[in-house]
Amino acid sequence: MDDFLIYSSYLILLINLVLYSFSFFRKGKANVFFVSYLAFSTVLQFSMELVYHLGMNNLFLVNIFFIGQMIILGLFYNSLFHLKAQKVFVKTTLIIALMILGIQFILDSSQFLKFNLFEITLTSLLIVVFALVHFYNMLTESKRYYYVSMGIVFYLLASTVLFLIGNLSTGLSADLKYLSWQLNAFLLIVYYLIILFEWLQSYSKKKVYKASL
Repeated sequence: MDDFLIYSSYLILLINLVLYSFSFFRKGKANVFFVSYLAFSTVLQFSMELVYHLGMNNLFLVNIFFIGQMIILGLFYNSLFHLKAQKVFVKTTLIIALMILGIQFILDSSQFLKFNLFEITLTSLLIVVFALVHFYNMLTESKRYYYVSMGIVFYLLASTVLFLIGNLSTGLSADLKYLSWQLNAFLLIVYYLIILFEWLQSYSKKKVYKASL
């Protein structure tokens, strides 16, 4: 069951990367930072899987993934914002977050080789804040990446809660912790499907044809 969930998420992620790359390189429509995020996620996911099968600790790649995800999605939302104050907010908070994480790693370098709950919570919630600002903007602007943003808020909030439950609740049984990891894998598939749905709604040939009528 675990392998099915994991490899299904990889497949959907790869499909998303191909579709959004096509829309970017052939049509010039998809956002370059979002395509970069999909490419980054694909490379890191497959790298983590490879390192795992080699019997090595892949948690350093997990930390790189969460930090990279924060930076790329932060730049993604920065490119969608039009107000200077919002752009300054994104850049400032990204710098502050990176400084905080840098200090943490300097004080305890072993954190980079562990499952860093503080890092996961900080980076995920910051992205959620950017997405919520984008939702606010969409009240008066076009709904660009509406479903993607909805998926980001849904998945990052849910996964952060699951990570916290699975790793901080020492009183939980091993089976319950394992269930939380399975649920997270399922939610990741839902998240990638939402991204796929965004492409179908915004970039598919049928949608483009209708928009040109």
